[in-house]
Amino acid sequence: MPTRRPNRRMQPQSAVSLTLVWMLAAPLPASLQAAELPVRTVVLYKHGVGYFERAGQLGPGESAELQFRAEDMNDVLKSLTVNDQGGKITGLRYDSSVPLEEKLQEFPFRIENGQPLTAVVDQLKGARLEMEFGPQKVAGAIVSARLIAGDKDKAEREQLTLLMDSGELRNVDLAAATSIRFTDARLQTQFRDYLAALTGARSKDKRSLFIDSTDSKARDVRAQYILPMPAWKSSYRLMLDEANTTLEGWAIVDNTTGEDWTKVKMALVSGKPISFISQLYEPKFITRLSASLAEDQAVAPKVFGGALEAAKSANAPAAPAPAMAFGRMAASPQSAVAGADAATLRTAIRAENSSIVPTGPAQEIADLFEYSIATPVTVKKNESVMLPFLQQKIAARKLDIYSDQSRPNPFSAAELTNNTGRTLDGGPITVYDAATYAGEALVETFKAADKRFISYGVDLGTRIATNLNSRTDATRELHAHNGVIVTKSAIVQTKTYTIANVDPRPKTLIVEHPIRTGYTLINTPKPVETARDVYRFELKLPAGGNTDFVVTEENVYDQSTQVSSLNSAATLVYVRNKALSDAGRRQLQQIADVKAKIEGLDSDLKSVTAQIDNLTRDEDRNRQNIASLSQVVGQQPTIQDYARKLSEQESQIAALRDREAALNRQKAALQDQASDLVARLDF
Repeated sequence: MPTRRPNRRMQPQSAVSLTLVWMLAAPLPASLQAAELPVRTVVLYKHGVGYFERAGQLGPGESAELQFRAEDMNDVLKSLTVNDQGGKITGLRYDSSVPLEEKLQEFPFRIENGQPLTAVVDQLKGARLEMEFGPQKVAGAIVSARLIAGDKDKAEREQLTLLMDSGELRNVDLAAATSIRFTDARLQTQFRDYLAALTGARSKDKRSLFIDSTDSKARDVRAQYILPMPAWKSSYRLMLDEANTTLEGWAIVDNTTGEDWTKVKMALVSGKPISFISQLYEPKFITRLSASLAEDQAVAPKVFGGALEAAKSANAPAAPAPAMAFGRMAASPQSAVAGADAATLRTAIRAENSSIVPTGPAQEIADLFEYSIATPVTVKKNESVMLPFLQQKIAARKLDIYSDQSRPNPFSAAELTNNTGRTLDGGPITVYDAATYAGEALVETFKAADKRFISYGVDLGTRIATNLNSRTDATRELHAHNGVIVTKSAIVQTKTYTIANVDPRPKTLIVEHPIRTGYTLINTPKPVETARDVYRFELKLPAGGNTDFVVTEENVYDQSTQVSSLNSAATLVYVRNKALSDAGRRQLQQIADVKAKIEGLDSDLKSVTAQIDNLTRDEDRNRQNIASLSQVVGQQPTIQDYARKLSEQESQIAALRDREAALNRQKAALQDQASDLVARLDF
């Protein structure tokens, strides 16, 4: 029956207490009885994941509970391994990702917030109850439960109607009952499961995974898995002294797991393994298609018409079976994103090496490098720590580097040679020169025996200016084949670095000169090394002196030309080129001569065409004059003169057209000759 919200001011305290006692008296869910396996080992990576190992002992029939954030379950399910010493693992169970509302729909009752007990009991009509009223016990089936409103002097009452075993109906006051118990074991289990679902959903972002032990004896269990974690960060302190340089490395570690790490073994791994997220936690539902056999389909009755002529035998083709379609689904993994580095600045007038516990062993693991922390580490939840992982002598050389050519000054820098025997993870470096803060630098990860330059300041005692000159060399080579001339030319550029060292001490300068596509070095000292996009030249700068350093580069390029598109003058330009071979010069000269003749014929043809056009225009005028004079009496002599001129012009035009035809024949012959010479061109 419908219920209304109780008046909290008037609600009986006994009913409230009864509700709490009833809920707390129920056996605790299994998840609350589970044991825990503490974290023993943590390995953090640079690409946003961490490896965790838990270990502990499970008693006979005991279960271990591991709690994770809901968004981390995909990585746990992808990577979890379990080792049971002395036994076998038959499977794991974990909280489903089904929403709470969907879970609660499976139960035949609902418990709402602030709901009186009668509203819950009324949903279970027919269920059998046992109630105690002091020494008296009452048992029966639920008929209804209701909240009776009180007047201004009386409080609201919760009343229950029961069908007694004797068959009578009895109203009982819930406030007077000292205990209530459902006699149906299945209903009791449903209440426990309902409360367990509410308990599991109380922490919305937590999910539990259980390792069950079915053995009759205690066993040691280890569980390993990966979780998304902030990338550990490196920072270094470089005590710069060319005779005795020390590099000190610190790792910054953040504990965001929501639980303490107490005296765990910790290792830090440098490298970039591939990692991604697979959607394994959310249930995957595949839409299936309906399919049936043709023989299972119903057949409709057919009405046959009467015959109009004698019947004929015919074989009707069988109807094809319906085609079956198949759907496809594809999943796209997402990239785990690593965190960003943060620089650490230590300011002091005089800097000394830190007094730290000796660092643990370091080793190569495939393409990764692992730093082990020597002593157990404790990190409270939501806290961060700085852990020393390196303090060793390192080979270093002070110098200047000129890499930013928009600035007049080079950088104060150092060349580090990694003779530590370890891979050095990338990160910020705070540099102390002569025990004084000198600046900061960034370095990429570099392997043992490798070298890196770092820059940590600007050398105001050295000034550099640059000047660029460019010229295009004459054609260096000429080649021809299949009617195409290929010329090789070069653009030569010279860059001069003018360097002034105003300090009273000599210096070593590294000049980084950009590598440009298509350009090669000529007449320039060999660089001490070549990086991906720069040449590095090493120069010795005298104290208080100036130095010029010249870098010469050339870009040799090809240019192709169709010989058939050249006129005689352009062809002769190639003929006069000094880079042309004698054989090539003879071949091109022949082509130039033929082209000159063709051009001469073209000139004659233009002249003949112009004469024909002029005579044709004169003929038109004469015909017009004859036509107009024919209408005038006495103009016959004049008309006859015009007629005589027309006859002469016709003869001239005929002769010119014969000349034009002859010239076209000569031109065609020369064009064939030129085409043949071009086709045979080869040098």
